[in-house]
Amino acid sequence: MPALRQPQTHTVVVLGASPKPARYSYQAVRLLKDLGYRVIPVHRKAAHIEQLPVVHALPDIHERVDTLTLYIGPERVRNLVGAILALRPGRVILNPGAESRELELALHDARIPYEHACTLVLLRTGQF
Repeated sequence: MPALRQPQTHTVVVLGASPKPARYSYQAVRLLKDLGYRVIPVHRKAAHIEQLPVVHALPDIHERVDTLTLYIGPERVRNLVGAILALRPGRVILNPGAESRELELALHDARIPYEHACTLVLLRTGQF
């Protein structure tokens, strides 16, 4: 079992965060925030999600990212592979529906760990 991360020192970027409470990406932002993680939601247009300021593009993030969790499909991720690699996250979580062979190969080549998992399940079972 991997070492548990300390929320207060762990930065999580939620790519594809939604301002709509019914969406899993919104629920992930809320749960991460409630558990004490530093959360950076990324959405093209929203200003705030769960009272957190939203970043509109990955290149606007200039700090160390421990986890990048993806809530966008492979057709949208295709244009973001370079920005994801430039971010150099400690790991990438590919939530269901966010699987991308192109991204996985790029992450493998860049030696950035990734996993196919559900962020909500990982958080709720203490495996995040």
